[in-house]
Amino acid sequence: MKILILGAGVTGSSVAEALASEENDIVVVDFRTELLDALKERFDIATVAGNAAHPRVLEQAGARTADMIIAVTDRDETNMLACVIINALYSQPKTIARVRAVDYLKNPRLFGPNGIPVDIVISPEQIVMEAIRNLVEFPGVLHISDFADGLVRLFSVKVVDDGILTGKKIKVLSDRLTGDKIRIVAIFRQGKPLVVNGEAVIETGDEVFLVAPREQVREVLKALNKLEAPLKRIIIAGGGHVGKRLALALEADHQVKVIEKDPRRAHKIANDLERTVVLLGDCTDEALLLDESIGDTDLFCAITENDGVNIVSASLAKNLGVRKAFCLLNHISYSKLLPGTGIDVAVLPNQETLGSILKHVRRGDVAQVSSLCGGTAEAIEAIAHQGSDLNSVVGRRVDAVSFPEGIVMGALIRDKQVISIHCNTVFEEGDHVVMFVMDKKLIVNVEKKFQTL
Repeated sequence: MKILILGAGVTGSSVAEALASEENDIVVVDFRTELLDALKERFDIATVAGNAAHPRVLEQAGARTADMIIAVTDRDETNMLACVIINALYSQPKTIARVRAVDYLKNPRLFGPNGIPVDIVISPEQIVMEAIRNLVEFPGVLHISDFADGLVRLFSVKVVDDGILTGKKIKVLSDRLTGDKIRIVAIFRQGKPLVVNGEAVIETGDEVFLVAPREQVREVLKALNKLEAPLKRIIIAGGGHVGKRLALALEADHQVKVIEKDPRRAHKIANDLERTVVLLGDCTDEALLLDESIGDTDLFCAITENDGVNIVSASLAKNLGVRKAFCLLNHISYSKLLPGTGIDVAVLPNQETLGSILKHVRRGDVAQVSSLCGGTAEAIEAIAHQGSDLNSVVGRRVDAVSFPEGIVMGALIRDKQVISIHCNTVFEEGDHVVMFVMDKKLIVNVEKKFQTL
C-alpha cells in the first residue's frame, strides 16, 4: 500500500514507524527538513520537504498514485485543506485527517456529505481523554480498551508479590474466573511476550492481559483483588485540550481541580467548566500541591504538553501521598525513567491514536485496533466473511483454523452477543473476532483470514 503521511511531528513519526515495517511504500511530507532527515536515518521511507497543503508538493510526493493520505500536521487547517485539494485533484486516495479543535468537531455537518471532504476524522485529544477516563473508572488496571461497540473489554493488570495471580498456571486461574467468556490472552514479562497456554506460569512483575464481556470486568477484577476503591478527588495538571476535555467528562461525578500555568488559558477553561475548580499555578510547586491537600487526593493526572513536567509533577504528587498518579508521555523512551518514581500508569497518546489509524490501514475487514506494549503488539477486532480464498474462517471450527502461536483469540461476538469460544465452535458470516497479536509480524495471518469479498 502506498501511503502519504503529512506531518513529521510526534504523531506522524509514530505512524511512519508503525507502517514502514509492514511492507508499505511510505512518503512523509513536512517543511522541517531536520525531522525528515531523522526519519530517513531510522526507516526505509521517502520524504518530501514542503508545505503539505500545496498542490505541487502533494504531486511531488505521489498523491496521484497513493492509496491513502494521513494528514497529521500540527495545524488542523493544513490537514483539512490538504484533504480538500486531494479530493479536487485525485479520485483514488482515502483521506484521514487529524482535527484537534473542538469548534471544528462539534458541528456534524462540517464533515458531512456536503462538507469538508475527509473520509475519516480523528481527534487524538478525544481518544486520549477516553483512555484516561477508562483508567479512572477501573483504577486497578494498566490499560483498558473497548471492542465490538463496547460489548467486550481488553484490560491488563500488574502482578504483585503474594497476589492471587502470582505463581499460578493459566489453567488454574481459568477455573477460578467465573464464566467461559473470560480469557487470558497475553502475558508480558520484562516487556517480552510469553507463550500463552494452560501450563504458562504467571510471576511477580508480569503484565497480564485479559478479555471479558463489559458487564463482567468488575467481577473479574474483584476475583483478582484488583477492584480498587473509586477515584473521587482528582487533580488534573494541565488545562490544555486533553485536560479540559477530561475535566468536562469527570466533573459531574467527581471532585475535579485543574492546575494551569498560563493565565489566559486558565481564565478560558474556567469559563467553560461548570463544577471544576481551576487553579492558576505550577503543577511542580510542592507548596501548591500541599495547599490543595494532595495527600487526601485520589488521583493526580499529569497531562501537560511537557513530558518532563509530567514526570516530575506526578512523581512529586506520589511522594506527597496521592493515592494514584497518571502521567502522559509523548515520547515512549521516557517511560524508562518511570521505575522508582511511584507513578502508577503512563498514558501514551501516540499509541492510543495509532490504533484509530491502523484499523483503516489493515487489510481485511477490521473494525477496531488497539496498539499495545509500545507498538510491538496489537489487539484486533476482525469480521469474518465467506470468500473464495481458502483462508476464510467462515464455516470452519476453531480448532481447524491454524493461527500461529503468537495469536490468541479473546472473544467472539455474534449478532451483538458475546458467545463462548470452544474448540468445536464454528465461525459464521459476520462474526466479530477479537484477537491479541503478540508480534506485529503475525498480523498478515489475521489479514489473510478476514479478507472481504
